Amino acid sequence: MTGDDLATSWTGPLSTRGRYIVDANGDRFKLKSGNWAGAQGTYVGSGDVGDVANHQAHQKSNNVPLGLDRTPIGQIMADFHSLGINSIRLPFANALVHDKSVVPDTAVAANSQLKGKTPLEVFDAVIAALTADGFAVILNNHTTSYRFCCGLDGNERWNSGQSTQQWIDDWVFMTKRYQANKRVVGADLRNEVRRDTWDDANWGLGDEHDEYTAFEQAGNKILQADPDMLIIMEGINWQGIPAAGLPHQRPDLKPVRTLSHTLIDSNKLVYAVHFYGYTGPANTGAGSGPGSTDDPRYQDFTPEKLAQVVNDEGLFVTEEGKHFTAPVWVSEFGAAGRGSTDAKEKTWFKNFTDILVKNDTDFAQWPLVGWSDDKGTPNDNWALISYDASGNGLSVEDDGDWRATDWNKLVNAPAKSGPIAPVNHWNIVYIDHGDWNLSRTMLAKADWSPGNSKGNCPDTERLIGLSHSYGRGLCTDVAEPLKAAGDWEMVNDERYVQQGDWANGYNKLQCPVDSFAVGYSMNGPAMVSLLCAPSATPLPTKGRSVWFDKGDNRPATGGAKGSDWAENDYKGQCADNEYVAGVAMTWKSLQRGRPDALLCRPLT
Repeated sequence: MTGDDLATSWTGPLSTRGRYIVDANGDRFKLKSGNWAGAQGTYVGSGDVGDVANHQAHQKSNNVPLGLDRTPIGQIMADFHSLGINSIRLPFANALVHDKSVVPDTAVAANSQLKGKTPLEVFDAVIAALTADGFAVILNNHTTSYRFCCGLDGNERWNSGQSTQQWIDDWVFMTKRYQANKRVVGADLRNEVRRDTWDDANWGLGDEHDEYTAFEQAGNKILQADPDMLIIMEGINWQGIPAAGLPHQRPDLKPVRTLSHTLIDSNKLVYAVHFYGYTGPANTGAGSGPGSTDDPRYQDFTPEKLAQVVNDEGLFVTEEGKHFTAPVWVSEFGAAGRGSTDAKEKTWFKNFTDILVKNDTDFAQWPLVGWSDDKGTPNDNWALISYDASGNGLSVEDDGDWRATDWNKLVNAPAKSGPIAPVNHWNIVYIDHGDWNLSRTMLAKADWSPGNSKGNCPDTERLIGLSHSYGRGLCTDVAEPLKAAGDWEMVNDERYVQQGDWANGYNKLQCPVDSFAVGYSMNGPAMVSLLCAPSATPLPTKGRSVWFDKGDNRPATGGAKGSDWAENDYKGQCADNEYVAGVAMTWKSLQRGRPDALLCRPLT
């Protein structure tokens, strides 16, 4: 495919419909991607940074995408097209955002137009070239410093070597920088979050190591800056100390099953996961010494077991109709190609690409570009294209690279295409540790329940469920009624309980007639208020009480069936064709004002 062919085949921006990514016309856009590394840094962390021997695979990027010193960027674009890819994951370091130095002329020797530029300005030029040639570009915050990832390298978390606020500020800066270019389609928030020397990242504990909350905050700030961006979130890549007798694991996306994200725009979330044959569910990939264990590697599994593990760690997220349903992008995978004699890795690569084909999974190979010597021997035989000092390229498609068969199987695999139907959403509201403001309308206003923890649904959704003890909520857009003009109302008393006592002996919060609940606030376990939005059309006033003070009370069908949105807690949930009109609670018998019942009324 040529640049013109690719450019006319899709229109940005991208969004999601269920498990699929779609373009601006609603047509499937499957990410067939490669990682063009270099701008995240290649220095391995010891010795003279100026010595090429101290850089990954003896490839010194000078903190710009690899290959610009060897080959004109137009030729690189043509070589990317020949691989059959349509998108580029473009890693960068936070250091690049702030780096005012000029790259050495040698770093861009084959592209004289880039001489005299900073690393960020070279990054700009690379993005301009990629998008002009039709590629979608996903920005990937790979590292904090220019040190090559991964392990204990000072880049373990989004806030390693920087504050969470600085990290978010850098993302907003990058988002605004490319906002006008609708082929810059996504923000891949952070690469391979993992344990540092002393601490693990966690999923939902509310502390400074909480990836779940940090990614939620960053994603929504990015969408406030540019509502067209996809927000791409990897799970936790590693927890624990990798030593026999001590707990250690690679959680990946497993926590999403019970605690998924909700963005202010429901159709912008993509999850991502990485797989390499030499690593495993509890194996770091270390060959010997510290960090090496006897846990099985992915390449040790049978094809059936590998498929099960890959599903459990990532692909389950593509199940339709759940609170966690989203596209999953395998944004890194790969294998050593030309010259490799590793039979187990070769078998793994075949089995793994079979899984991607069978599941019609979005993917990005690591890496795209590397160097080779004057004899054509790649420095890094994981690269799909290697350039020698004279600019000659050696591709996976050239004779002698065993990966070609599986690579072509993957990029040419049958895939769902064409229009994708709009889908319903069910999304979690999570106020365990503070506010979870998901409404653009309310974010633009003053605090609507000062001193209390507030949760509200995205503007396109309404509240449909609550949990008894933890204050979790569930939102949906199924049969969503249009909202009327006018302010939303915060209700903290019983003045609208006028159509009968639907929870005798209990305190009640109830929305006005012809309005429905879109949010709530709590003080500790106690309900404080409901946030009610006016409906553009009249709503029925007869309803039913749904009690959940002594057990779950969720509909048997629809409503994110089979996915637990408030694990280990009783839940009440209206049917998909109902709205929440009220909540009942009591302080009797030490119940402390917890929500006990919902007033569910039909939408029509």
